[in-house]
Amino acid sequence: MKTTKSILLSVAFIAFAILGAALYLQHVVGLQPCPLCVLQRYAFASVALICLICAGMPNAVRKAGAGLGILAAIAGAATAGWHLWIIAHPAVSCGRDALEAPMNALPMASLLPSVFKVDAWALCSTVYAPILGLSIPQWSLVWFVVIAVILVMALFKRENKRRFS
Repeated sequence: MKTTKSILLSVAFIAFAILGAALYLQHVVGLQPCPLCVLQRYAFASVALICLICAGMPNAVRKAGAGLGILAAIAGAATAGWHLWIIAHPAVSCGRDALEAPMNALPMASLLPSVFKVDAWALCSTVYAPILGLSIPQWSLVWFVVIAVILVMALFKRENKRRFS
């Protein structure tokens, strides 16, 4: 049986791996992130950091961390869903002009520009070639749902306390 701690660490690893894949697509393949892509990166980073920090805490805090991770995953899933809607309706803008400046003014965009800086020319309606049959926002949505389901299971998991006589 996996403990809540190991589940949280596994989810943190998955979220960091997804961020690594996003950086690979950006810096090696050359796919520049739009504002909604960067918002999804924030959501994955939030899930990863929440799970990583809460994994080392007492069990009650772990449960709260799972709840916070669920909220971050839901926010990321909503962003990915909105991104998919924009791709399906290209006449709708992602608000590049409205979102770019405030997002690039955030502290993380200055501290880690290679991860959280919005590219000035990236459009949310741009359709890239699918990866294993799914677009990048579809993959994000799938992973946010998987992460949320795992964290819901961790939230309601009963911890077995082993007592040695």
